[in-house]
Amino acid sequence: MAASSGYPALAELKGRDFLSSTDASAEQTAALLQLAADLKAGRTRIDLAGRTLGLIFSKASTRTRVSFTVAMARLGGQTIDLNPQVSQVGRGEPVADTARVLSRYVDALAIRTFAQEELAEYAHWASIPVINALTDLEHPCQALADFLTLQEAFGALPGLTLSYVGDGNNVAHSLMLCGALLGVNVRVGCPKGYEPDAAVLQQAQQLAGDRCAIEVLHEPVAAVRGSHALYTDVWASMGQEEEKAERERAFAGWCLNEELVAEADPRAIVLHCLPAYRGLEISAGAMEGSNSRIFDQAENRLHAQQALLAALLGGTKGATNSP
Repeated sequence: MAASSGYPALAELKGRDFLSSTDASAEQTAALLQLAADLKAGRTRIDLAGRTLGLIFSKASTRTRVSFTVAMARLGGQTIDLNPQVSQVGRGEPVADTARVLSRYVDALAIRTFAQEELAEYAHWASIPVINALTDLEHPCQALADFLTLQEAFGALPGLTLSYVGDGNNVAHSLMLCGALLGVNVRVGCPKGYEPDAAVLQQAQQLAGDRCAIEVLHEPVAAVRGSHALYTDVWASMGQEEEKAERERAFAGWCLNEELVAEADPRAIVLHCLPAYRGLEISAGAMEGSNSRIFDQAENRLHAQQALLAALLGGTKGATNSP
């Protein structure tokens, strides 16, 4: 087994936090996707034996929790679940104290919480990499898996168009930012009043420059026409359950269904970050149809997070190519 070039673009990510899609440059983001593809295909091996990832999840999770746990195991490391319900994290211990103590026990933290400010506070006090495993503002690990799935379907990413239809939420934010870095046009289609955060939209548009277009549209067919990927998410995210009925009324006509798929590029793929509610934000036909790559997308959380962990923990320098 011969040594690889070590993915030099990722060297500067060692020891860094990943709180936002913008915490990696355009070159680094593309390199993360390449490393993820290589790990998935078995072309590259990385050894993080003896390293431990701590998980602090204040929100429910299936894919994020399992994919991080398995990703770390496949890299030779281990994971410890620091569930706030069974640790001092959930009993009011200051973040400053928790972060400093955990930095002496584990090698990285993946945190899934509500406020981006809490995540930033952990990163401020921790001396180890802190990873955004979802906040109300962003879901950058999901975006890496999403664009890996798009890359698998079409090869080169620049010039493609991804249409997200639904609530302008954390997933929409990370899709816009990551798409801007990768040169992918991103259209967010949503009812008026449910647009992405204006500051995030402006940031994404500035990042995109003249490489691609990041835009918000308020008509479903216009949002998806000619696109290479159609993407949706739940209309009421965690913490918005009381708004469910109101949101269902507001999003009437925004279901990602076969009619919308027919307006896209004939090769278009259908994506959803899950969990999905068939008959609400996505039809059963679109979810289970031949265009769907939803379960490939879910699997790619594992591979994208392997690549991210390897980069942040310095494992890419010792990467080896499989014969």
